[in-house]
Amino acid sequence: MTASSAHRSDPRLLVWLALRLKGLGEIDDVAAVHGLEPDEAEWLLAELDAAGHCMFREVGGVPKFILTPSGRDDGEAALAEELDAAGARDVVTGVYHRFLGLNPKMLQLCTDWQVFPADRPAAGGDTAPGDGNRLNDHSDADYDAAIIRRLEALHDELAGVLDALTSVLARYENYLARFADALAKLHAGDLDYLTKPMMPSYHTIWFELHEDLLATLGINRADEAAAQQ
Repeated sequence: MTASSAHRSDPRLLVWLALRLKGLGEIDDVAAVHGLEPDEAEWLLAELDAAGHCMFREVGGVPKFILTPSGRDDGEAALAEELDAAGARDVVTGVYHRFLGLNPKMLQLCTDWQVFPADRPAAGGDTAPGDGNRLNDHSDADYDAAIIRRLEALHDELAGVLDALTSVLARYENYLARFADALAKLHAGDLDYLTKPMMPSYHTIWFELHEDLLATLGINRADEAAAQQ
């Protein structure tokens, strides 16, 4: 199956899934996950609200939405139905396990971005006890550049994962563009775009892709963690 013949999701399901990934989502952020227009996302959210599948909240004067328990359950059922109707379960399950193989690389990369390794000499050349707790202040451009090169290599591996997903479910198409945008902003010098939360950083999008796969396959994070021990 090619990307052009991949199953295309109902926009209502796309909005539900985006809201699941965001937790408490603003209209523009919900729309951006799958590349919808904000106006379309807004009226679809209004439909979900009217059906009791999500709730509207105003936080600091900004309209935000959150799934209700019934909305969360109904959405998971719709995802499972779509997965089987598209004949995509085996592919997505296989890709999920490939993604899990990449996940430790991403976690270590993010740790190294935020905290210097214990064996790295401090300023002046001495390695002090507990040096691994020194936060990376991003004053060492070579150190940061080495981590970004690791991210580029991981990005190439991730592209293969996303290609496999988009061959069966077209809703995964927008992920690679979002990852590429975060990587481009890193190259442009905006260092927040690797790990900073509450913005479309590389790590934020990675977390959302992970949650997307879990929701699609009906896997609980706690069960996943237990299975990996």
